[in-house]
Amino acid sequence: MNQADPTIFVIDDDVSIRQGLESLIKSVGWKVRTFKNAQDFLHSGEIDAPGCLILDVRLPGLSGLDLQRSLAERKNHLPIIFLTGHGDIPMSVRAMKAGAVEFLTKPFREQDLLDAVRLAIDRDHAVQQRQSAMAELSERYDTLTPREREVMGLVVSGLLNKQAAASLGVSEVTIKVHRGQIMQKMHAQSLADLVKMADRLQHLDSRL
Repeated sequence: MNQADPTIFVIDDDVSIRQGLESLIKSVGWKVRTFKNAQDFLHSGEIDAPGCLILDVRLPGLSGLDLQRSLAERKNHLPIIFLTGHGDIPMSVRAMKAGAVEFLTKPFREQDLLDAVRLAIDRDHAVQQRQSAMAELSERYDTLTPREREVMGLVVSGLLNKQAAASLGVSEVTIKVHRGQIMQKMHAQSLADLVKMADRLQHLDSRL
């Protein structure tokens, strides 16, 4: 997981807006990259970088809302702050329902934008932390043998050792050995801890 400092990406076809935002963002110590259209941003190779996106709604070619949808289709969770000089209520509602952090109408107060950027960066950091934790949990699960995964599935479903043993046609001692290996490999401190891990893995995929 990339733990680099966040970058504020600005997309606006108005060069004066881009330059003004770049100057404002740099003045508070953040890194900033500017683009004149959505296509240049998509082809930049930076869409998975940590940070947030300040995006004009009305852009030549791919619109701001189209870019928001395109990023969502790519499973990209970069937080978006929308800017517009022609905003209307339906457009704002659509953007916010799709996950936008804020929707600001030009001209906007600089402090309102900076507050929105801070909120977006915090949101992005929280998402990255969750993704990192899930990746680590998935890696632990991948170290389990096929039999250990079977046993884990039975144990977290609430079966006692003897019931799990009967289900798999093995001895209760064998189940206890597998269970100990599972707890060690998954770094689980208790059965309740293991159940929570299994629940999180189920939300990640359907391997359990």
